[in-house]
Amino acid sequence: MTIHEASQRYKIPIEVLREYESWGLCGAVKKVMGAWQYDEEDIRRLSLIMTLHDVGFSNQEVENYMRLLLEGKNTEQERLEMIRRHRDSTLDEIHFRQAQLDRLDYLKYKIQKADQKSENR
Repeated sequence: MTIHEASQRYKIPIEVLREYESWGLCGAVKKVMGAWQYDEEDIRRLSLIMTLHDVGFSNQEVENYMRLLLEGKNTEQERLEMIRRHRDSTLDEIHFRQAQLDRLDYLKYKIQKADQKSENR
């Protein structure tokens, strides 16, 4: 499958596919007549890459994660640690956003309470 076919079929941006190619991580990807050919294993890896991007990994972090993955099972702990750090960071962001929502709700409440007082006069 060519880069354009993979992009269209799996809704993966061409830029992501080109980045993947540039990392040199895809031993199974073959260059045939000037065009990269993707197999099913490449598509599975690309799906993981898209997931990592979606959860907030930077390009460098995705590349590091994928290199570790290709090294094998002995890198599981390091990959789990990367995921744990992102999970913790995401939770921190959620808590920060919840605190913002609480403050906004309080301000809204104060305005509504003031409006009720002025209507009662």
